[in-house]
Amino acid sequence: MCKELSVSQRRACKVLEQPRSTQRLNPYIPDDEPQLVSDIIRLAEKYGRYGYRMITGLLRLDGWKVNHKRVERLWRRKGLKVPKKQPKRRRLWLNDGSCIRLRPQYKNHVWSYDFITERTADGRAFRTLNIIDEYSRESLCIFVARQITTDDVIEVLSTLFITVGIPEYLRVPYSMFQKQLSGQPKGVIFTEIDSIDEEFRESSIRRQT
Repeated sequence: MCKELSVSQRRACKVLEQPRSTQRLNPYIPDDEPQLVSDIIRLAEKYGRYGYRMITGLLRLDGWKVNHKRVERLWRRKGLKVPKKQPKRRRLWLNDGSCIRLRPQYKNHVWSYDFITERTADGRAFRTLNIIDEYSRESLCIFVARQITTDDVIEVLSTLFITVGIPEYLRVPYSMFQKQLSGQPKGVIFTEIDSIDEEFRESSIRRQT
């Protein structure tokens, strides 16, 4: 800046509000700093969830005599940081190793439904039955009522089977089979449509007639 604008160092430092000593002080880099930085990066890559304090402890175990302040300074200079913790995913299998989660591969492969409870302005509760196609993420139906019974679920699904088609699998809430699965881990249950197809067809025919 002094050379480009042809101004003195004193005036340049005054404009930039910097002490003149900062322009004369040569930075001191210890001889062991490149190796220390290399070890910090190596440990950060190996232990991705560790911060600079834990890395300081590991460096001391390796024989380095450093404090956390120096490690923190080098840590920030290299732009290192601990990644955000990812949310835990639910288990995809039972204790016996059987899989309970199926990845949808095409439309009408896997449907799923669940219930949501909300309240109106007057404080009265109501429920919604939400049915989606897991592959296309299309909302097939949102059925709203003060109370939703098993017959309501059968009627809504029967109508969808006729108007949209029959999926190969239906993912249902655990609560629907809570009595039959007492003692088993909580999770999502898959029901093959072939086994309940006739029940829905007969129910649909009876309601239409």
